[in-house]
Amino acid sequence: MTAQPKRASEWTIHGERVIDDTRRAVLSIADVELPDGVRFEQYVLRVPGAAMVIVVDDDERVLMMWRHRFILDRWVWELPGGYLDPAEDPAACAGREVEEETGWRPRNIEELVTFQPMVGTVDQENVVFLARGADHTGSAPDINEAERIGWIPLADVQGLMESGSIVGAGSISGLLAVLLLKATGKL
Repeated sequence: MTAQPKRASEWTIHGERVIDDTRRAVLSIADVELPDGVRFEQYVLRVPGAAMVIVVDDDERVLMMWRHRFILDRWVWELPGGYLDPAEDPAACAGREVEEETGWRPRNIEELVTFQPMVGTVDQENVVFLARGADHTGSAPDINEAERIGWIPLADVQGLMESGSIVGAGSISGLLAVLLLKATGKL
């Protein structure tokens, strides 16, 4: 296979050394060079992929979890989801996470959007799914995941983002995609 010619704005990677390698993250430092010849070290974090689900019910409400995030020291609304296990199907992971975290089993899961949360430093593919409806399983939500589970009206989502009650990249990306579907009549 012939190597593709380098583009004018492409960075050169001279090497990368691992600083820490755990089950949930690999932190390294890359030796990079910009097209203008400036060379420096860049931290790189590689994290297993994640999957989450936006469950929308017939009343256009979204299933969300109210939880504390210690890194930010804030209480926020988030979509249910979690890390993918090695070789796990993202849709299966998403469905499993919703059920474990909320006590609701989503129906009709379909892929909605895939994104990278911080492409300049972090490599972590996130897949957001849309489920139209869910059935309560009767099991209690995971106490380690959320203080409470709520069905949030789609009409309230933008205000919750503006107030800082929804801040996670996955939740915001997925919810904006759903709001776009609603605005275009495709929800």
